[in-house]
Amino acid sequence: MHILIVTTSASMLPPNHPTGLWLEEFAVPYDHFIAHGAHVTVASPLGGAVPLDPRTEPDDRDRIRYFGALRALQSSHTLAGIDDSFFDGLFIPGGHGPVVDLVHDCDLHRLIAGFEEDGKFIGAVCHGPAALLEVRGSDGHYLVRDRRLTGFSNLEERLAGMHAKVPFLLEDELKKRGARYDSALLPMTSHVIRDGNLITGQNPASSAGVAHEFLEGLQRNIELFDALGLRDGFAEITEHSATRAADPRGTQPTVWPGY
Repeated sequence: MHILIVTTSASMLPPNHPTGLWLEEFAVPYDHFIAHGAHVTVASPLGGAVPLDPRTEPDDRDRIRYFGALRALQSSHTLAGIDDSFFDGLFIPGGHGPVVDLVHDCDLHRLIAGFEEDGKFIGAVCHGPAALLEVRGSDGHYLVRDRRLTGFSNLEERLAGMHAKVPFLLEDELKKRGARYDSALLPMTSHVIRDGNLITGQNPASSAGVAHEFLEGLQRNIELFDALGLRDGFAEITEHSATRAADPRGTQPTVWPGY
């Protein structure tokens, strides 16, 4: 089972507000996937070390708890070198960085459209769904049109003091594109929605829930694909060859089999 996690490369909200990846939204799903035997590859628009939002910089306890996840963030692949055919699922964590870069990233949009067309699972949490905004399906419509999903709400943006700093409000933009947006009654509490192969979580508190739902659905999807003979030969691809093909320039992959 091979999962691609795509993170932001953005470290600044224009003009000068520091941002990046929200660690919990990456580390909790990453550790959950690894614990259940998945091979995880990390990619970002620029590749290399992934910037963390300063508000989520790890303390000593986090450095121990999230050792594997933090190590994986040191050398991500570049999105342009990723071949989606080697992966069973795609997961996108948040932080405010995605509203700066992932929302506009054509390489990521290509990957998302490919996963959707192939019926593979797509997961996103908090501001991760910003990456879905400009993706269109094979019918030409927005991918999120008529899909039930969630993401960081307008109220949560205000409570976080970020509503005047972000380039757009995620809830509003999802609704403009026809998404059937839903949020928890109480802000900053876990809320996860599954609509077919799309799994979304509302906020950092949803990280564990969305990871669990995503992996459970992904495992069932793989079983179905195997039963239909749609993954013949894929299981024999080694971790090395799969990630090497994902980055044809030969840079070392960020795949950690567990700790």
